[in-house]
Amino acid sequence: MFYTIDILGTIAFAISGVLVAFDKRMDLFGVLIIAFVTAVGGGTLRDLLIGNTPVSWMKDITYTYVIIASAFFAIFFRSKINYLRTSLFLFDTIGIGLYTVIGVQKGLQAELHPIICVALGTMTASFGGVIRDILCNEIPVIFRKEIYATACILGGLSYFLLVRLPIENDVALLISGVIVIVVRLLAVKFKIALPNIYREKIRN
Repeated sequence: MFYTIDILGTIAFAISGVLVAFDKRMDLFGVLIIAFVTAVGGGTLRDLLIGNTPVSWMKDITYTYVIIASAFFAIFFRSKINYLRTSLFLFDTIGIGLYTVIGVQKGLQAELHPIICVALGTMTASFGGVIRDILCNEIPVIFRKEIYATACILGGLSYFLLVRLPIENDVALLISGVIVIVVRLLAVKFKIALPNIYREKIRN
């Protein structure tokens, strides 16, 4: 199940990268590169930091095929792709929930401190978008007021609270992923954002 959702998340992230590349009017090579880094950037950083090499997508060629197929799908159906933005948002949200708990688990397997595990989960879920935005000359979403990485952090922290309860580890992981998804959905639906630390100048 996790592998299937991981593939679905990869598809969603790849197509979201294509959409951003379209907005920047990139050529075919640029579109493919942005799709690729969006889909696997977070997992690549995580694996490199914990010394898990070759990184995951290099050991499973399916990810490469999925990313390329998703990119060409978005290219060929770009006139209709805007209708899928809501669905893509849901897949993206599910993806960050899954990738957060995967990152946490990878950290636990490497016997790292819980705080570092949470950081790995957040990186796994969001760093692909960071690379995408930097390459597209945009300020990454997670560095602005939108609730994105914060949801991942809350989900990761909740896992370490849940494991103290008399429940199975898999159940704790599942609940943690759901927390990420719910926080992200509620934040977008009700337009909840982090406070703005910059005061606007009052005009006379």
